[in-house]
Amino acid sequence: MPGRFAIDETMAIATAGSCFAQHVAKQLVQRGFKYMVTEPGPKGLFDDDLADRNYGIFPARFGNVYTTPQLVQLFERAFERFTPIEDHWLDDGRYYDPLRPFIEPEGFASLDALHHDRKAHLAAVREMFERCDIFVFTLGLTEGWRDRRDGTVYPTCPGCSVGTFDPARYEFVNFGVRETTDSLFEFIRAFGLLNPRAKVILTVSPVPLLATMSVNHVVQATTYSKSVLRVSAEEARSSFAHVDYFPSYEVITATQRTHVFFAGDGRTVTPAGVKRAMDLFFAQYAGTPAPPPEAGEDPSDPGPPTDDVVCDEETALSAI
Repeated sequence: MPGRFAIDETMAIATAGSCFAQHVAKQLVQRGFKYMVTEPGPKGLFDDDLADRNYGIFPARFGNVYTTPQLVQLFERAFERFTPIEDHWLDDGRYYDPLRPFIEPEGFASLDALHHDRKAHLAAVREMFERCDIFVFTLGLTEGWRDRRDGTVYPTCPGCSVGTFDPARYEFVNFGVRETTDSLFEFIRAFGLLNPRAKVILTVSPVPLLATMSVNHVVQATTYSKSVLRVSAEEARSSFAHVDYFPSYEVITATQRTHVFFAGDGRTVTPAGVKRAMDLFFAQYAGTPAPPPEAGEDPSDPGPPTDDVVCDEETALSAI
């Protein structure tokens, strides 16, 4: 089935979202498409050093954007429409950005260094939104942590790995269909006014929740979260002519090859799963014929190594 619009190698493509969005970025690069990197990092660093400091993982160094309120927040911060009340976290003499707590693995040496980096980062985010022709956003979660004072939404629970948790300041939130959809629509409208030529492709991450703060079992929490995200994505596609949906979630989770597309942990998407989803993505948007699934795929394939993608929630939970 062809997409609502086409992409080609001349278009500047940007991505954001959950951990699965990183697979989209890598495949775009591998297949010769023009993947945007507006915050490439300091010259002279080796590729491994750049990756360790989260350069090139996404177009700019914003880390995982798990929820649609986070996406709106990123856009508003880039254009100086919102400044969070929480400026920094001080932990063991190092300074951390609350909205990018794992960008610098060892934190910043000074508050001035953090502020300098943040200013350059937000300029790179502005450039991404202003210049991209295609914006691919992977919806990943509905659960998050919010500041009670100004509504800031954090990528992970404050106090996990860095910072200090204070229940008087932070609250758990599980966004519903209305909140998720309203935030998604708010972003799409604002982005459309800024960059009228740009198209938006929405996907839903097939990766289940690693843990939940809800009262439900993590399986139930995953079903709820993915259902909300899928409904919101469909509402957006139905409401905006320049928005389309690519079914990466369905490709991985709702076919007879699910046992091949997930590794033994039931959570890691295998290389076979990534390849199949992206073969279909390029068939839908670039007109590249998708080959049939490869015969003899090993369902016990453990998939990419754990450091193949950067997941903030895994980093945070490992510190608990």
